[in-house]
Amino acid sequence: MQKMIIRVLLVEDSPSDAKLLHQVFAHTVQHKLEMLHVEQLSEAINLSLSENNSKVNELEKINPRREKFDVVLLDLGLPDSFGLETLKTYRAAVPDIPVVILTGIDDEELAMQALAEGAQDYLVKDQITIQRLVQAIRYAIEREEILNKLRESEEISRQALAKEQQLNELKSNFVAMVSHEFRNPMTTIRTAIDILQNQNNMDEARRNIYFERVQDALNHMLQLLDEVLFLSKSETAKLAYKPAPLNLISFCQEITEVMQMKAAGQKNIIFNYAGECNLIYMDEELIYCILTNLISNAVKYSPPQSHIWFNLTLEDDMAIFQVKDEGIGIPETDQVNLFQTFYRASNARRIQGTGLGLAMVKQCVDLHGGEISLESQQDVGTTVIVKLPLNYSGESE
Repeated sequence: MQKMIIRVLLVEDSPSDAKLLHQVFAHTVQHKLEMLHVEQLSEAINLSLSENNSKVNELEKINPRREKFDVVLLDLGLPDSFGLETLKTYRAAVPDIPVVILTGIDDEELAMQALAEGAQDYLVKDQITIQRLVQAIRYAIEREEILNKLRESEEISRQALAKEQQLNELKSNFVAMVSHEFRNPMTTIRTAIDILQNQNNMDEARRNIYFERVQDALNHMLQLLDEVLFLSKSETAKLAYKPAPLNLISFCQEITEVMQMKAAGQKNIIFNYAGECNLIYMDEELIYCILTNLISNAVKYSPPQSHIWFNLTLEDDMAIFQVKDEGIGIPETDQVNLFQTFYRASNARRIQGTGLGLAMVKQCVDLHGGEISLESQQDVGTTVIVKLPLNYSGESE
């Protein structure tokens, strides 16, 4: 069977390292790797953007159906660029070719930063094996193809739904959000697993750090899937108000305990209640969605070791929930749009999130016949108040 030809652009200023990689590529079995070598970042960008360059045409004779490189192996220390800026500059100029960092710098923090900036993998030169290098190249190409298919799917959907602007905008934002939010934890998981598999002499403490990273990434993905499922149910009118007997005070205490455990001692969640209620009829699923999202936001946007107050007041056949934090607050100009799907405040966009949480809360409050309001001051904190009627019968009755 004929080998698959993969075109590689090596950006490396060390002739000896480049020669060694040529020899490594010559011994690959599953794939035929054709490599073009340059020593400067500027030349790599020009080659990647040009289809008529003579050096590119040399490889076109071997693989004429290809119009660009399949992958770039990029050193971070070059004559005309150094460090993470090398990756940023290349990705800004050439966003559609996958990049694998190939460097002599063995720095875990730098590796994570490189992955966050769009690199598909981070390889340290003195730790490379033929199998590891070929695997990294293959995975980088596969992931980039998946992302390209997502982008193509988004474009097709946009054209097909051009007359339905609101649905089109929702679809576009949804694809962009899922692509971004899934990519980071998936990359984190794969990188951590690769490190755990290939470093047999790792001590237990360091190994636990990588397992914790995997667990955090999985939890984030599961939360995202829950939010997407909720959004799907609400868009297809499958989300409904279903009251059932509920001990509200005990329910809120249990939520507080769960959220405190998730906060892992980083925040202090304080629950207080006033008033009395016997067994009442409310929708447990909707209330759970409301309270967990509000408390999660308070935890996410508050500094370490700060306090979060969760208050319940029962009066006049009404349950009044209040969640107050000491967090970053919400700029006044953003507050009017907070309950829109995918909307995020301008000072929160560097913090991981989907923009679905408050939109979900608003839908649940509406279904429960309630009201929601908030007061917030930037760099001081936010207070969200939700009022829900007790024993609400629903709009259909």
